[in-house]
Amino acid sequence: PGSAEKHGRSRGSWRSSPGSCAERGAGKPRMASDERYGHLKAALGAELLEAVRTAKVLVVGAGGIGCELLKDLVLCGFERIETIDLDTIDVSNLNRQFLFRQKHVGLSKAMVAREAVQAFNPLSSVKAHHGNIMHEEFGLNYFQRFDLVFNALDNIGARRHVNRVCIAKKLPLIESGTTGYNGQVQPILAGDTKCYECDAHDPPKAHPICT
Repeated sequence: PGSAEKHGRSRGSWRSSPGSCAERGAGKPRMASDERYGHLKAALGAELLEAVRTAKVLVVGAGGIGCELLKDLVLCGFERIETIDLDTIDVSNLNRQFLFRQKHVGLSKAMVAREAVQAFNPLSSVKAHHGNIMHEEFGLNYFQRFDLVFNALDNIGARRHVNRVCIAKKLPLIESGTTGYNGQVQPILAGDTKCYECDAHDPPKAHPICT
């Protein structure tokens, strides 16, 4: 683990070393926010906007859904965000994972996504981890720092893991997924809604090529 400067911008540093992390935005002077958040303040009110700006949010996955979530979150005023992904960027991702470009092929999805969304809102502090959410370093103690978790995963095992941790810590979880032309979003609140594992989720036998 280390800073963005330590890991650098070379392909080698972001292609390998799972478990590494980087952060942008932390420690910067606070910029005037009235102009940037004027419309949000009018829509949400000052109190709710402040809650948004100070909420600690985790986005698990920085692929197709994760790219969209991260972009939307920083544009909506969320300023304290972490994201985790174990994958590197493949050329096949470029038709739908819009934060990535040809020059990013082979680099960490989480690291590149952090760089891209940070440019959308310099007020945000975005921390990225190139690692596996199922590793013990991302266990209960790690999750308890967050107020809200978004799942943007493409495998059932990891979804079940995040679901169980969020239920155990009573953390709100927004589960999402796509397959072909279909998509789903499920809010999960421990004790109030059914969880991800309340319904059967059998591994798919085939994947639509248009996903």
